[in-house]
Amino acid sequence: MEQVIITPYNAEWKQDYEHEQKEILDSFGGLPVFIEHIGSTAVPGLDSKPTIDMMAGVEELCLVNEAVIEHLAEIGYEYVHKPEFPERLFFRKGKWRAGTHHLHVYKFKGPHWSNQLLFREYLKSHEEVKQEYDRLKKKLQAVHTYNRVAYTEGKSDFITHTIQQAREDKGLTTRLHSKGLM
Repeated sequence: MEQVIITPYNAEWKQDYEHEQKEILDSFGGLPVFIEHIGSTAVPGLDSKPTIDMMAGVEELCLVNEAVIEHLAEIGYEYVHKPEFPERLFFRKGKWRAGTHHLHVYKFKGPHWSNQLLFREYLKSHEEVKQEYDRLKKKLQAVHTYNRVAYTEGKSDFITHTIQQAREDKGLTTRLHSKGLM
């Protein structure tokens, strides 16, 4: 079973994302796609599992065809079919249960895309909420060291609540709209 390990924030995570972003964009072969660094590794100062989470936004998921899947495989991203999440395509780089990079593909500006951005940006702009999330993750790691599913489920209510707070933050939603991301 995979061990949940939280490591101190590493500024190199941003550089790792930027390197991967370029290769991923090329893999979409001209298909309009937007890529964002998400998850805890995208929030400066937040401790995290050292897995770089990224999301790609496309007009429709059906546009991610076999050619795109093959190009992503060529750069190390394996498509992992997850029928329980029909709103997302998932790709993993690295070994099963030990991926180093995760690529989540969503409908651009769809609800899942927006929720990821709202959560990330709210943590970046609210230090006290970021620290609360950090404490929660460390507590869950201690309790669920060898149960990644329980660890992830333990964060669910906090994430849902934070996204709701972010939706109510008119300044945040206005900034994301002005950047064309929502």
